[in-house]
Amino acid sequence: MARGSGAQVRFRRFGGAVYLFLLLQTGICVLSWAQKGPEDAARERQQFAAYVAQGSAALQQDDNATAEKAFREALSLDPRSVEILNNLAISIARQGREDEAVALYQRALKIKPGDSVTERNLGVAFFRAHRYREALPLLESFARTTPSFQLLDLTGIDLFALDRYKEAAAYLERASQLQPHDLPTLDLLGKACWRAKDYAGVTRVFDRIMATNPWSPEAHFMLGLAYDIEYKEQDAYKEFQAVLAADPNYPSIHSSLGLIDWRENKATDAEQQFRQELSRDPNDPISNDMMGLILRQQGNPAEATRYLERAVAANPSYFDALFQLGQCYLSINQPRQAVSPLEKAAQVDPDSAQAHFVLGRAYGMLGRSADAGRERNIAREIQARQHVQPKAVQ
Repeated sequence: MARGSGAQVRFRRFGGAVYLFLLLQTGICVLSWAQKGPEDAARERQQFAAYVAQGSAALQQDDNATAEKAFREALSLDPRSVEILNNLAISIARQGREDEAVALYQRALKIKPGDSVTERNLGVAFFRAHRYREALPLLESFARTTPSFQLLDLTGIDLFALDRYKEAAAYLERASQLQPHDLPTLDLLGKACWRAKDYAGVTRVFDRIMATNPWSPEAHFMLGLAYDIEYKEQDAYKEFQAVLAADPNYPSIHSSLGLIDWRENKATDAEQQFRQELSRDPNDPISNDMMGLILRQQGNPAEATRYLERAVAANPSYFDALFQLGQCYLSINQPRQAVSPLEKAAQVDPDSAQAHFVLGRAYGMLGRSADAGRERNIAREIQARQHVQPKAVQ
């Protein structure tokens, strides 16, 4: 299994600086208290201003629970304030409740359709909620119209999460031109080039990382990838260990070590690495997929489905996880649940004879004989075509 199939990358800095640039500078809305008496209206305006000031100060101090409470009080006085809805959503998103934030931004857009600040915030919220496909059109739109480093970088990250590596590399390259020494961006750009099989691009990025900081975790990781490509597992393992020593929280480092352990038939060591990755990032698709594979081989397909479902939720186009998930459901005699992931697997890789064959088996178990026959025929045609094709030169 190749490293990076369906990969989703975690970005520690995203929870901080990248998101903060969208923070609204809230002013007091012009409210209509026409139905209230002058004294009541003045009192409510004063209360509203106090809540806004309290919430804004709390946001600046990263006291998000206090900010949420203050903005909820302000919203009770003016339920149609787009500014307060945005700031309330920010305070909630910072507490990890991304779907609630999305709902608040959508509510604001119903009040003020097309509001650029709200749409931009919504794109970020979709991303943080791992709803990458919904985030992409919003992020791309703003990256085109206002191509700042943050928006170009974030759009590249989103495309990377969707396995669209060539497009991701284009955005990340533009971002890196604006901040040439930003190592996290260079790191992801190198990975995007590698997964797009642009090895000349990998070399260029590696040179830039080395020129910026040759002792950085990013430099060690890129060197580890280079060794891994050449099947020099021991050298790659040493570089990945150097990354771990320099930065124990480096994204995907345990899954990278685990994949080498797995290829060297060290199943117990590999499982420990994948579990360590998942202890810090429960949604990591590679580790979830590999845990599903390990549990399948241990004869526990029911438990494997939990991990594989997580891998697919994080990356809906992850072929390995989709295919494995369908097989696990067939193993526990649940063909109806198997059909959806197997159909998606066949869509992701239409030239996979295995995917079509197993999908045909699922259809057959459900009594859908015509569909089963069609998929078996497709599998045979693919096998026949691949049998006569000469092998590509590596």
